[in-house]
Amino acid sequence: MSADVVVHTEFSKHKLLESDLAADPFAQFQCWLDDVQAANVSDWQAMSLATATRDGRPSVRIVYLRGWDERGFLFYTNHDSRKGDELADNPQAAAALYWKELERQVRIEGAVVLANDAESDAYFAGRPRESCIGAWASSQSQPLVDRATLERLTAEFDEKFAGGAIPRPPNWGGFRIIPENVEFWQGGVARLHDRLIYRRQTDNSWRIERLFP
Repeated sequence: MSADVVVHTEFSKHKLLESDLAADPFAQFQCWLDDVQAANVSDWQAMSLATATRDGRPSVRIVYLRGWDERGFLFYTNHDSRKGDELADNPQAAAALYWKELERQVRIEGAVVLANDAESDAYFAGRPRESCIGAWASSQSQPLVDRATLERLTAEFDEKFAGGAIPRPPNWGGFRIIPENVEFWQGGVARLHDRLIYRRQTDNSWRIERLFP
């Protein structure tokens, strides 16, 4: 027998006012990241990423944010994975980062493009060796007969690349979300949260709006 559990979380740490905001969402994102790192938030790069099929059937998973600048927000994956297939058919995504310790979240929406080969090569070269081997061994999101098959493939690629650099698989690399909207959400007392959103304009400037919580 199960029972519903209701947990009431009260938010009270901060407020977010228009006067607090930077002129663009990338500068504001960096300001909040400075706070996140000062607070030693664990797994602060963990990001929910939502994609959808061409006919609008959604899927979501956690990935890691691996870079950001004025071009957008970067993550890496197997291009033949479920999210890779969905992005090929419908190159739009939404993402969210939640930092419980600061009662903050950032929501990102926009078109998605492939990162260039140089970026993907550089990132892959900096990964732990075991992760690089795993990228070769895993046909991500495809059916797998059993764990032993994965372990056998891992051992085979470990032997293949023994003693040398591991090249990036041709179907593995980065995606960049080019934001159209970036919302900064600050938890508030009595659920009166502060929600301020940057909306990209046709001239690539940003308009800031406040949303009801």
